[in-house]
Amino acid sequence: MSLNPRLVKESFSVIEPVAGKAAAYFYGRLFAESPHLRSMFPPGMDTQRDRLFGALTRIVWSLDSPDSMASFLGQLGRDHRKYGVVAEHYGAIGRALLATVRTFAADIWTSEIEAAWVAAYNAAAELMIEAAEADAGASPAWWVAEVIDHERRTPDIAVVTLQPSQRLPYTAGQYVTVQVPRWPRVWRAFSIANAPRPDNTLRLHVRSVPGGWVSTTLTRDTRIGDAITLGPPMGTMAAPEPGCRDVLCVAGGTGLAPLKAIVEQIIASGRRPNIHLLYGARTAEELYDLPDLLRMESAFPWLRVVPVVSGDPDHEGMHGHLPEVTQRFHSWAEHEVYVCGPAAMVTETVRRLQDDGVPPARVHRDVVHDER
Repeated sequence: MSLNPRLVKESFSVIEPVAGKAAAYFYGRLFAESPHLRSMFPPGMDTQRDRLFGALTRIVWSLDSPDSMASFLGQLGRDHRKYGVVAEHYGAIGRALLATVRTFAADIWTSEIEAAWVAAYNAAAELMIEAAEADAGASPAWWVAEVIDHERRTPDIAVVTLQPSQRLPYTAGQYVTVQVPRWPRVWRAFSIANAPRPDNTLRLHVRSVPGGWVSTTLTRDTRIGDAITLGPPMGTMAAPEPGCRDVLCVAGGTGLAPLKAIVEQIIASGRRPNIHLLYGARTAEELYDLPDLLRMESAFPWLRVVPVVSGDPDHEGMHGHLPEVTQRFHSWAEHEVYVCGPAAMVTETVRRLQDDGVPPARVHRDVVHDER
């Protein structure tokens, strides 16, 4: 049965306004039919429901972009190994999903729409299963890592250095999901803040947020010698190809992490593009990694670091909010652009840059950043 992206998208658009109710219904159906699957999920399901709908949204809207969909589903299939998901589970998941979309799109539901959803789900499940099975012969489902350094840079931000027990292959710009012993089955995503190193160590920049189980544990309660668990690297944001144009990086808060890794990768490659890094925070004290960035700038003359503060009138440097600050410079239209930080900042920055002539294909944004 061939895919029909149009029917899937049209019916899904009816469900999007009630995403929370639909996700809750999905898990209710899934656990009612297969109660043994409940133990694979965290005690609190709020974040899990949001993550489910986020992934489903991305899959639905990429159905007519096969390469993009296959890449995302391959990563998702490999990542799901850490939960213990195997091929037999996809049948129950598919039945619960179909029951959910049928219920919430009942007013427009037809046999043709049902057939489109069945075809789309079967294709997605096949890609995920194939990726997971191929990965099982090459990589572990998760990595155990030892905390070898822990720096509390501000009351709410820590830089955590990890030493995985096995080689963890990743590319600059990717992120990993993290599980701490205090909260089993609760996984949160954090961007890796360095390019790959010969000693296999990696750094995370973690901001503690209210109600953030994993982020608070990593920031305030983690010590050198502790062990945490890492999922497989994910994400498609990567350093520009050799011979690429100049680069603009716009980093808000701990959104600096993947952009710092990309800058490190460019420097290590031996290339010499001009790099502008706009690094913003509310106060100067929250520019937690500025000393290290300035050391990088002094060693690499093609890098210019521009600290930006939005809420401290006594700051001697540049003031303002990052989206607006990008427009104080010359045109970025010929640059490769990377943006990461709070969602609202990223969205507004991208909008302004595109309005100023930066082609969408040259704008790269981190889709998962510091998920608590």
